Amino acid sequence: MIEVAGHPCEWFEPPDALPGRAVIYLHGVRERFLRESPALLAALAAARLRAIAPRTGRSWWLDRIQPEFDPAVTPERFVVDAVRLHLEQQGVKPGGMALVGTSMGGQGSLRISYRHPALFPIAAAIAPAIDFHHAMRDSYLEDDGELFANLWELYGDVERARQDTAILHVHPLNWPRHQWFASDPADHRWHDGAQRLHSKLVALGIPHTALLEARGGGHSPEFYNQVAPEAVQFIVAALDADARRIA
Repeated sequence: MIEVAGHPCEWFEPPDALPGRAVIYLHGVRERFLRESPALLAALAAARLRAIAPRTGRSWWLDRIQPEFDPAVTPERFVVDAVRLHLEQQGVKPGGMALVGTSMGGQGSLRISYRHPALFPIAAAIAPAIDFHHAMRDSYLEDDGELFANLWELYGDVERARQDTAILHVHPLNWPRHQWFASDPADHRWHDGAQRLHSKLVALGIPHTALLEARGGGHSPEFYNQVAPEAVQFIVAALDADARRIA
């Protein structure tokens, strides 16, 4: 664990880490640590990629002040400013950074990259929880509804929340160059959002990779572990492509 701008972050560095490259990992709503993702860690180590994993609670990685995280800095700005600056101090420029996340963090990686495509041109999302307004609406019916309670505090209205979801931040002329996301049809709460995002990107002619076929596992660590190596393979290829582009 390290501290960045007063907040805890996990720091992972393989002994033979490549210079000038790093991944920012955004955790899910159940707040699992990066060290609890063995397949992702193994893939990062094999690719010789460093990783930093900010800890922000059930923040949904939004650009909204959440006092339980920070009274003055939003979770999104913490990633965009403080975490990015920390990586730059380690010799990693924007073209060498990639966002990756699971569940809440998956939608966060997409949403942040859509809002800041020049800074984060590479985003990968595993089982992204894109339509969080639906979970907010149905929270009183669900056994795990407390996971979404703070969305009511942040938005107070389902429609206001919908207008701030990742899909609504896709710009038809300004988008991240490299996008990847994976969702299992058995993920009944979140799969429709991934499908709708795929349809919108296709309609706009925006290049992306979407893995939406049945894998088994639904919305679970088992599914995360299945697709983590493919997410890292995509990130490595994207970093290579951007390195050639910058050169």
